[in-house]
Amino acid sequence: MTKIFDDPAQFADDALDGFVAANRQYVARVDGGVVRSTESPAGQVALVIGGGSGHYPAFAGLVGAGLAAGSACGNMFASPSAGQVYRVAKASQAGGGVLLSYGNYAGDVLHFGQAQDKLNAEGIETRTVLVTDDIASAPLKEIAKRRGIAGDLTVFKVAGAAAEAGLDLDEVERLAIKANHHTRSLGVAFAGCTLPGAAEPLFTVPDGMMSVGLGIHGEPGISEQPLPTASELARLLVDGLLKDKPDAAGTRVVPILNGLGTVKYDELFLLFGKIEALLTGAGLEIVEPECGELVTSLDMSGLSLTLFWLDAELEKFWAAPADTPAFRKGNLAPRRARSVESLAEAGTAPALAATPASTALAATAVGALKEARSVVVEHEDALGKLDAIAGDGDHGIGMRRGVDAAVAAAEKSHAAGAGLEELLTAAGEQWAERAGGTSGALWGAAVTAVGRTLGSKDSYTAADAAAAVNALRDAIITLGKAEAGDKTMVDALLPFAETFNRAIDDGGSLAGSLRAAAEAAAKAADETAGLSPKKGRARPLAEKSLGHPDPGAVSFGLIARRVADYAATIESH
Repeated sequence: MTKIFDDPAQFADDALDGFVAANRQYVARVDGGVVRSTESPAGQVALVIGGGSGHYPAFAGLVGAGLAAGSACGNMFASPSAGQVYRVAKASQAGGGVLLSYGNYAGDVLHFGQAQDKLNAEGIETRTVLVTDDIASAPLKEIAKRRGIAGDLTVFKVAGAAAEAGLDLDEVERLAIKANHHTRSLGVAFAGCTLPGAAEPLFTVPDGMMSVGLGIHGEPGISEQPLPTASELARLLVDGLLKDKPDAAGTRVVPILNGLGTVKYDELFLLFGKIEALLTGAGLEIVEPECGELVTSLDMSGLSLTLFWLDAELEKFWAAPADTPAFRKGNLAPRRARSVESLAEAGTAPALAATPASTALAATAVGALKEARSVVVEHEDALGKLDAIAGDGDHGIGMRRGVDAAVAAAEKSHAAGAGLEELLTAAGEQWAERAGGTSGALWGAAVTAVGRTLGSKDSYTAADAAAAVNALRDAIITLGKAEAGDKTMVDALLPFAETFNRAIDDGGSLAGSLRAAAEAAAKAADETAGLSPKKGRARPLAEKSLGHPDPGAVSFGLIARRVADYAATIESH
């Protein structure tokens, strides 16, 4: 359990500030993460990596010459926001384009994808390579659905070395894709990890047992089995990976034995000896292995084995020099320091004109957001526990961070006399910025879409309310790409929108229509207990999820009910 902190909510930012203070020769702090504190050659491709905090050395520890140009750093186990990724990439790019690379998690895909769209729209050519090395998270025929764990390192290292060699964006992207295709990983855990300030771990493993196929965000494993001996564990890991080796794998392989937090070096070395013997016994040649902590999960007791299958091209870039806070190989000439303070920040959007009706409705929006915050605070722990059944347990805290930030932004905008669109745009952007994760991206987009749809009008009607609900629905579906039956927020959202539209069409009041829609959403959220997840981090743990409702659907239903109560209060006055 993490014991050293002031405010648990500030843990990630405080730790990142300290990391930069200890490594100023390598990195500099920017809003959203870290970038190299030294100059990169003009025209060089910028590899920008990232993800949630709590995984050091990943991701900030891999920023430096020969590896990443920058790292976007989200909150604990939560993806960085689109704004964070965008700002880090802007500060990292050197004129040769940007390659974004990160583990294949839904929240990261959403936020990095939004940042990529914005960068490309500004003329900064940006591509993405997802890391999909975890063999436990999907079968080989569905390799694109696999999540990224410690295999991040091989993809990042090859891409960073290719960029360092002066290759263009097409080539850096091609080599990163190739490295990912040649990488396989499998992890195990003996005990779960605990978020700063939490009283309990995100999951537990029964005494005498081991969890197999875990993720790096506190997700429990796919299965449990009796605790093996070191030799038995080595056999389990090696056999599992060899059965899944890529086509034309060859005989030269890089084994990476990675400690997840509290399995320390003597144990890792002992196990590596067993693994090395099995690999050589299988006729494989070991090339430049790694054994240590490379992608951790706070204080998780566990480890993972990665096999990176080499050809001559990949071996060249794996062996190339790199100099970062946490990963060093070979020798590179010293780099001149640069002034990060002079890097251009994204401009502030101009204030939007607001009608009196829009300004008046903005006050109501502040009240509705406060009600949403109230119900999220009330259920924060329960939502986290529900999420921990088949996910990483951060849904409650993520929703709390997001709605807190949205309320603060809305209050600030309202105090400055903003109208409805400007207020909800600020609230949505801050919800996405501070929450991270899939829910942060979806709620941020939804709140922003409502503001954009309602705009600044002289008066508002029931038709405007229906248009706002439809905009909320469409924003979430378009961004999240989920469908009915996938066991996501969408399973509560669709009945909500359908019921609201029908009630409004039948001449119902706003409050009455919201009440009927909220009840439909809450009922549908409860019914997700019978569904098997097809999206997000719960998908690899479908069996554990059965019998429990989806946390995103549940939180949507709770907020819908509370906002409906608020609307009834407003209408009665």
